Amino acid sequence: MFKIFILSILLCFGGVITTYTAFAQANADSLAYKNPLYTNTQNSFYQAIGSQSRLYDGKRYEFYDHAILSNAYYMDITDWRVGSIVYDGYLYEKVDMLYDLFKDQLIIHLYNSFLKISLVSEKVKTFNLLDHHFEYIKNDPANPTSVKTGFYDDLYSGKIKVLAKRQKTLQTTHGFSGSIDSYFTSTSTDYYIFKNGNYYSFGSQGTFLNVLKDKKKDLQQFIRTNKIKYRKNKEQAMAMIAEYYDHLPQ
Repeated sequence: MFKIFILSILLCFGGVITTYTAFAQANADSLAYKNPLYTNTQNSFYQAIGSQSRLYDGKRYEFYDHAILSNAYYMDITDWRVGSIVYDGYLYEKVDMLYDLFKDQLIIHLYNSFLKISLVSEKVKTFNLLDHHFEYIKNDPANPTSVKTGFYDDLYSGKIKVLAKRQKTLQTTHGFSGSIDSYFTSTSTDYYIFKNGNYYSFGSQGTFLNVLKDKKKDLQQFIRTNKIKYRKNKEQAMAMIAEYYDHLPQ
């Protein structure tokens, strides 16, 4: 009777299941049916419904008071954008999301609902949003160079990494009428190189090259030859220089 009951549920939801399958690339939970047809149908069910439900285990999220000026979000984009997440060991694609830079939280929109959820950051391994790749890094107390826990924009990843930590703060100011106004600041960004197990903070081209001083002359020649303008587009320049460094003989 149990098998018949489960099969009836699966048949009822068959049309819905196909819509959901792109959301999770995960191994389904196994409840062994000997019939291959039942097994395939059941696997689709758990991939589409069971594993997708893993995504919705965060806390309810509320948007900020409209009286606060500006916004708290990545690239100042306040509407939902489609991205992908590796969450709790599963890859989820085509997920509506926002990245809150003030709280350093990834926000998703619950499918077919008005509910908004802030995901458990420790379970987010990586996410892709607006053509940028972010990874979650946890502070290592044993490493004195370790960065603070949070999400980092992965500008380049090879033998070395170039990371950007983006954030906003909430400030208050006194208005002309004596009122106190609140506003989110513009995005501030700190940059780091991860090399040989250590993190190095940098900002200018000079400090960037000092971290890579073992190949500094080669990198300076590369910059001149390719007419790289660090100040004009420094994040692109960082990625290009880091990639060239990785291809130099060590």
